[in-house]
Amino acid sequence: MPSAEEVFERTYAAYGPALYRFCLVQMGNGADAEDVLQEVFCKRLYRAPEFGTAEQERRWLFRVAANQCRDELRRSRRTEVPLAEGLPAPDGIDLGLWELVAALPEKQRTVIHLRYAEGWTVEEIAAILGTSVPAVKMRLKRGRDALRKEWEAER
Repeated sequence: MPSAEEVFERTYAAYGPALYRFCLVQMGNGADAEDVLQEVFCKRLYRAPEFGTAEQERRWLFRVAANQCRDELRRSRRTEVPLAEGLPAPDGIDLGLWELVAALPEKQRTVIHLRYAEGWTVEEIAAILGTSVPAVKMRLKRGRDALRKEWEAER
């Protein structure tokens, strides 16, 4: 049986950077993202179920992170969160476009990030967020439409 320290090190090495990027986009600044990430890993250590596969663990961690970010944003009564300065865009995504993503409403920003920065499928995103596949598809469509409109306006 691995120790709590070994579980933490393995889990953080495997998922920490992606979860931090996700939390940073959701929260808008590094300090809040780190606080949320700490809560996510505490829940992983002390409240997580047994996982049959690494994919189940990854999905569970992103679901917990999404819920934790949402709860924290509600507590602080923020509605639109600006992207923290200096946030690197994921590989293959233009920084200007990435800044536009950060300006989207939370529901659109979340699905766009999970789909294009983290590579989740629509079905996986629906499972993470506890919503339906059609709802995810609609949020993606609305997010892409908003991004296209803003991108063309800036060009």
